[in-house]
Amino acid sequence: MTPPADQRLTRSRRLLRPAEFAAIYAGRRSAAAGPLVLYAAPRQDSSGDARLGLSVSQRIGNAVVRNRWKRVLREAFRAVRPALPGGTDYVIVVRSGDVPGGMAGGRMMEDTLLKLAHRVTSRPGFAPASQRGERGV
Repeated sequence: MTPPADQRLTRSRRLLRPAEFAAIYAGRRSAAAGPLVLYAAPRQDSSGDARLGLSVSQRIGNAVVRNRWKRVLREAFRAVRPALPGGTDYVIVVRSGDVPGGMAGGRMMEDTLLKLAHRVTSRPGFAPASQRGERGV
């Protein structure tokens, strides 16, 4: 089933370039729970929705397993995106573990993503550009 147009992860809502991933990793703002690590960084321009990048390495499993992880994580991100602060980029790294299945697994991933995002964005010093002011202070 195709998600509604306002919930799709279009190119503008995804991180695609290695430089974008490197900038988020360099910010060193992360939180981990279970098999996931979530990195977050505020963008210079606070316009737009939260953007997502996924990192699922080959050590997690074969292509079928890696793609299943990505599908589950994209769907969980679509569900929680309205609750996330705009102007923030997120990278989710899968460390290990089996892919959660079914409705309960999807809800568990949504809850985990929300908790991790709240932990990272509520730390001192993390503020999207819209909250820092025009000078970026």
